[in-house]
Parts: sequence; C-alpha cells; structure tokens
Amino acid sequence: MSWEILKFARAQVRKQAPNLKHPLVCIDVVEEGIASGGRSGLWKEAEAFQGLLRADTCKSLVHIFFAQRGTSKVPGVTDRGMVPRRVTKVAVIGGGLMGSGISTALILSNYPVILKEVNAKFLQAGIGRVKANLQSRVKKGKMTQEKFEKTFSLLKGVLDYESFRDVDMVIEAVIEKVELKQQIFADLEKYCPQHCILASNTSTIDLNLIGEKTKSHDRIIGAHFFSPAHVMPLLEIVRTNQTSPQVIVDLLEVGKKIKKTPVVVGNCTGFAVNRMFFPYTQAGLLLIERGADVYQIDRAITKFGMPMGPFRLADLVGFGVAIATGTQFIFNFPERTYKSMLIPMMQEDGRAGETSKRGFYIYDDKRKASPDPELKKYIEKSRSISGVTIDSKLVKLPEKDIVEMIFFPVVNEACRVFAEGIAVKAADLDIASVMGMGFPPYRGGIMFWADLLGSKYIYSRLEQWSNIYGEFFKPCAYLAERAAQGAPLSSPLQQSKARL
Repeated sequence: MSWEILKFARAQVRKQAPNLKHPLVCIDVVEEGIASGGRSGLWKEAEAFQGLLRADTCKSLVHIFFAQRGTSKVPGVTDRGMVPRRVTKVAVIGGGLMGSGISTALILSNYPVILKEVNAKFLQAGIGRVKANLQSRVKKGKMTQEKFEKTFSLLKGVLDYESFRDVDMVIEAVIEKVELKQQIFADLEKYCPQHCILASNTSTIDLNLIGEKTKSHDRIIGAHFFSPAHVMPLLEIVRTNQTSPQVIVDLLEVGKKIKKTPVVVGNCTGFAVNRMFFPYTQAGLLLIERGADVYQIDRAITKFGMPMGPFRLADLVGFGVAIATGTQFIFNFPERTYKSMLIPMMQEDGRAGETSKRGFYIYDDKRKASPDPELKKYIEKSRSISGVTIDSKLVKLPEKDIVEMIFFPVVNEACRVFAEGIAVKAADLDIASVMGMGFPPYRGGIMFWADLLGSKYIYSRLEQWSNIYGEFFKPCAYLAERAAQGAPLSSPLQQSKARL
C-alpha cells in the first residue's frame, strides 16, 4: 500500500512542480526509510541534502527569501529614524477592477474606505465588485458571515469630494488617461487635508506628468498594485525626485499592514515591473510575425515556469490596456520597441481578449482557453503591414530558444532599469519580477537567473539577434560593459560607469 501512495505522490509532484527536483528527493528519502529502516533513511537524507544544497534551485530560493525581506530597507529613507504617520481613513477613486481590488485589500485590513465614482451606476458596480470579492472568501471558508458584514461595513460609496476633507491617503485608480488623472489630482489638492498622501495606481504614466497641475509634488507617490489587487502580493511604491521620505515611510507601513511586499522604485515610464516586461509581449509579436507559432510560444514559457505565456496574458489583461500601455512605451522608447499592428487590428474586429471571449484564444463560459484557427489571417495581415517575411529558423524553434528570445530582451531592459537607478538593488527587481509577473521563484528572479546564465552568454545572443532582427534585441551599454568584464549583472552599481 505504501508503494502505491509513494507512486501517486511522485505523479502529483511531476504534475505540479515539473521543474523541481527536491520534492522527488524527499519522496526517495521517505521510501528509503520505509524499505531499509530509519537509520538508512537518515543517511540518504544527509547525502541528498548535500547535493541539493549546491543546486541552483536552492541558491535561487534562499536568494528570494532574503531579497523579499530586504525590500523594505531603502537607503536614505528608512535609515533616517522616521516614524510612520497614522493612516486611519483612505479614499479610492475609481471602482473598476483595480479600484475595487484595492478597496478590498484595504478593508480586509480594517482600513475604512471611501470609494468615489462618477455616477451612481458605476458606483453600484464598484461596490458590487468589492462585495463579490469578500463573498468569494466566505464561500471558500476563509471568512465568516459575521466578519464579512463587519468588513463590508467599512466601505462607503460617494459621488463627490465632500467626505475627502479628513482622509489621510487617496489612491487614484482610474483609466490610463493623462488629462483625467491631472484633473483628479488638481481637485484632490483643493479638497484633501494638507497632510494627505496623494497616490496613483497608474501602471505606466510618469508621476510628474500626473501631478503637473498641482503644487503638492512632495506628497505625490505611486501605489501600483497588480491585478487582482486584493490577491497579488506586490506593491510597487514609486517615488519622484520630490516625494518626501515621510510619505514613502507612511506608504511602506500601509503596504505592510495590507500584507503586501512593497518594492520602492524610481519614477519613469512603466516604473520597474511593466518597464522590464514590456519586451515580453513585443518579443512574442516579433517572433510570430516572422513565422513562430503563438501556442508553441505560450507552451514553452509556461513550461519554463511562468503562470501563462505572453499571449494568454495579453488576453487576460485585455487589448485595451495592452494598447494603452504599449503606446506609452512606443512613444518613450521608439528605438527599441517592436511596432506591430496585430493587437489593434484584432481589437478593431471586436476581439478584446478574455472579456470578449475572443483574443489570441477562444474562451468558453468557464473561461477555458482554446486555440483559434482564425488567428492566422490576422497574423498574415499584420505581417504584411510590418513588411517582414517568414524566417524558416523561427518556424520550428526549440523551447530553449523561445525562452531566451522572449526573456533576454526582458533582462536587457532590467539592466537599463538598474543602471538608471530606478531600482536601488538588483534583488528588488528579482522580487518585482517574481511577485508582479509570476517569474518562477525557484529561478531566483529575473536578474539572478540572468547571472546564472552569465552576462557574456546573454550579450552574445542578443548581439546575434540584433544583427538579424534589428534594434529591438540590441544589448544596452550596461550589459555590454558587464559582458566585457565577465562580471555579474547584479553586482553593486558603483562598480559600473555605464549610464544609458
């Protein structure tokens, strides 16, 4: 009987953690103990442990453990002895997917929340989303009905700014339109108290641009949550050159109280996570326009350990968001973005991703994704607009090449983010990639993984592709310098003179 249990356990492990060796080793050790006695089992455990200790998986997971605990230490901010001010009441503007998720996260940690919307219909929908988020916890047995009622009572819906006069923090979570955000922040300056933190959940727009019509630059900060906001563990705290250290310390404390891992980053288009990962989908688009298969790419990336590939992710996020954020990157980094008309063309034809049940995949009522044979015609059309031809080398790409062609441009952009000082330490980018994008923790995060492969190797591959496919793959100055020195990408910045 015990052999059957062990056999079943092995099958489960292979299914749930196909890239990991150590759960199988644990089962081997248990089996040894059963077959040959306790002493033999202990010897096998000691021997197996020594082998696992030297493996990359162990180094990666230990790195993630300490890196996660290190994100709340920010030189020049958290070492100044400042005490976080008390945040007792928070307002959230916008009750869409993000605003309702943020409101849920706050009330779950006992923060009273005022949710503002533009009209009664939108407000009811926003409150309904928060209610559904809490009810799903009740259904799963994570919350009692009594606790649900108490938590839900902390939420109050409003249509104007009157009740903003005593809030300690506002989080704006409306659509990614610069003019709308500028108007909101100008209004907040009029209605909120002088000490109130003015935060934006923008995922790409420069905070200086958002606060352009205010005089409150020292209290404007980015509080970028990831969808779904009440579930995803990362909080990207974005500071500008004018954000007061006190405001950063206050938001770090709120982040801790709502059980998020906060990463403090600098201000730029896309900040750290979205900036690093904008080449993720673009590399995929470049490959499929030149003949690679959409579904093969997604399969290879999922097999590597990501929750989903770039095209399934684009469907989940929605094409509206993909186009809005993509436009920001094309405008700000024109020389290194891959411009494809595929997604806008599909959207024009009524495909918006998962919400419209059609995107790169077709979706049934249970959100199950299936390949769409009609996709070919859109790819052919976008290929002719881009003026590229099918490259036979890309039609049947090995999985290793797919992974590298999708992720090395991400590593390249992460190097730029690090070299520009947007991230204080490379380990923060590792945590941001794991908790914001689902990069496998057992690979140690984007920079740690890159260092396991080596700067020379990554540089040579990017250089090779940039000669064939253009600027999109061109290695940045920081990566080129590190490769020339044979140095790790994540070593402290002061050793490098490369600035982009």
